[in-house]
Amino acid sequence: MATNRKIRVGIVGANPSRGFASIAHIPALQALPDFEISAVSTTRQDSADAAARHYGVPLAFCDAEKLAQHPEVDLVTVSVKVPDHYLAVMAAIETGKHVYCEWPLGRNTDEAVRMGDAANRKGVRHAVGLQGQVSPAINYTKDLIAEGYVGRVLSATMIGCAPNWGPSIDRAYQADFANGANLLTITGGHTIDALCYCLGEFRELAAFVVSQRDRILVEETGELIAKTVPDQLVVNGIVGDGTVVSFQIRGGMNRGTAFLFEIHGDQGDLQLTATSRASMQRQELNVRGARGGEKELAELPIPGKYRWVPEGIAPDSRYNVAQLYARLAEGIRNGKPISPGFDSAVTRHRLIDAIVRASETGVKQVIESSQ
Repeated sequence: MATNRKIRVGIVGANPSRGFASIAHIPALQALPDFEISAVSTTRQDSADAAARHYGVPLAFCDAEKLAQHPEVDLVTVSVKVPDHYLAVMAAIETGKHVYCEWPLGRNTDEAVRMGDAANRKGVRHAVGLQGQVSPAINYTKDLIAEGYVGRVLSATMIGCAPNWGPSIDRAYQADFANGANLLTITGGHTIDALCYCLGEFRELAAFVVSQRDRILVEETGELIAKTVPDQLVVNGIVGDGTVVSFQIRGGMNRGTAFLFEIHGDQGDLQLTATSRASMQRQELNVRGARGGEKELAELPIPGKYRWVPEGIAPDSRYNVAQLYARLAEGIRNGKPISPGFDSAVTRHRLIDAIVRASETGVKQVIESSQ
């Protein structure tokens, strides 16, 4: 594509009344000068036409493959249910289009590997929605650690909440483990990815992947259905150069601490906390620190170099999505891979597999460095 024109985006899953595309992808793209939305698709032509009218987009499809094939689409964004990712992503890759797919990339590791291999063979740029890796607060924290702010990192604790997997659930398909969209993969995957991004990959781990409820209420219908997904997650292990970590996700918890990431070193400490009850990657995070003889943690303002998008973008679901699009645009313009891409997704899917094995077998898992 010509480097002097906007990148034309086709969005798979662009329903204006619901879904992550409507609250994050579309407002993020509308705020970025490098992009324009040229096409949308939903599961029905009438709803696709309505979405196109609502957003002022010229092209509307009820078939993700036809959207990907259109010559006025350069980049395909896939923001639909996880079980529907594979076909939409592969359609984009087959037509040689760049692709941004939400996390989890696939229902399982096998799907993620196949998508990653296909994208690399085709030579397209690819991004996965692990937006924690483009969070200003998390990138600042990562650099502070690398620059020695806390000295040698000794231990870290991360806790988070996943309210959707409590007494009720808003989407019935997320109660079935085979669909790949649950507390372990969504909330667990996003948050543990941020931990590894800052501190390094797991070298070994023990885990508990637990379901405290075997049935759950579907909010839309009031129906009580079988639940085969976990609602509690605990992982303990060693990451990076020997840091001891404790990680926990609490399903159904709507009060108390929404998110906490504490890093302790032999010369200082860092702490990241939530500013809202949204998921960690869908909000601005506070960064505090102390080192040497300082007795209390103090706020550490995030330098402007960690913000790559225009001022005025709200610090909610759209912000880090916009950050990732900004990085993707640079990769498309320069013809270079971007991170987080599908390779990052495969690494995270494999870590989730190791967590499940550790829980099911009760055996500590040693993680190969190639993962």
